[in-house]
Amino acid sequence: MNKIVAVQDLGYKDYKETWDYQEALFKDVVDTKVRNRREDTNVETPNHFLYVEHPHVYTLGKSGDIDNLLVDEKVLATKGATFYKINRGGDITYHGPGQIVGYPILDLDNFFTDIHKYLRFLEEMVILTLAEYGIKAERSQGETGVWLDVGTPFARKICAMGIRASRWVTMHGFALNVNADLGYFDMMIPCGIKGKAVTSLNVELGKKEVDVEEVKAKLLKHFAALFEAELVRTQVGV
Repeated sequence: MNKIVAVQDLGYKDYKETWDYQEALFKDVVDTKVRNRREDTNVETPNHFLYVEHPHVYTLGKSGDIDNLLVDEKVLATKGATFYKINRGGDITYHGPGQIVGYPILDLDNFFTDIHKYLRFLEEMVILTLAEYGIKAERSQGETGVWLDVGTPFARKICAMGIRASRWVTMHGFALNVNADLGYFDMMIPCGIKGKAVTSLNVELGKKEVDVEEVKAKLLKHFAALFEAELVRTQVGV
């Protein structure tokens, strides 16, 4: 089993361009697995972890309801935002500046073949990271992602998640609000969940801005520990 994970930080990158890059990496891993089975070979499958920050964009998952986008694309254009229907699970999600987006493209045969456990580990990575800032984050039963003050009228989501998996290979991932402009969430019903607020790490800490690179490093530290992975920084390939 190959537990080496190649980490790339794509910086500030268009959503569609990044999606295409994810698809190419995903296809490479799946194709390797198919060849191994067909040709009875044992070529190691690679694992990737992409960091990226997107311009304002709304994405709708396969099971999502377009009515959860509260404005049309003309209004989005005036706000400098785009919209895509995509092939992950989940409903509608916003990405934008000040948000850490992570796309692990893992062959779970290298780790464990359990999608539920995979999602819980991604949530735990975020929960442990936020704990380092003195924030008690947790899961909300039946609602994927990471929340604060669950079970109270003040419940609010700080990290959204949505993945796709095929042949135990994952793509898409998580979006953690660090210095996000929360006004953009007003144009949708986040993840299709009505009556729940959204927050950002800087708001919770009462700061104008939180060091994004520091948060990224903490996330990777916890990811490596949870998945027992060896992280290797690589050149940006997109």
